[in-house]
Amino acid sequence: MQSKEVKKEEDDDEGPPPGWQSIHPPPPPPSRPSEMAQMVCGSCHQLLSYPRGAKHVKCSCCQTVNLVLEAHQVGQVKCRNCVVLLMYPYGASQVRCSSCQSITEIGAHNRRPPWSVQQGQPTPPPNTVC
Repeated sequence: MQSKEVKKEEDDDEGPPPGWQSIHPPPPPPSRPSEMAQMVCGSCHQLLSYPRGAKHVKCSCCQTVNLVLEAHQVGQVKCRNCVVLLMYPYGASQVRCSSCQSITEIGAHNRRPPWSVQQGQPTPPPNTVC
């Protein structure tokens, strides 16, 4: 009989007493890391990583705040002076080269049509006044 009582006492010691709560809450379940993207700082050319969807990224090296543009929001043109490939936001009339500081005009020859046209969606006709 004594062995049954000892067994019962061991079963009672398996968990905390009723009403007992831990002071520290359990750690949250591991979360999925957010999707990351990369860009080059426009000032110091440092490679920057940032969470996808961010609109601005501050460079940890030179503290420059960089505007994040999606691929469909960016145009490309070669610098008129040093021929380095430059990227600029659509709608810009000119872009300053980060290497030689010269300004390159964005002409009609290097402008792409609006994104809606690229996707095959017709652009609305211009408003006409009668």
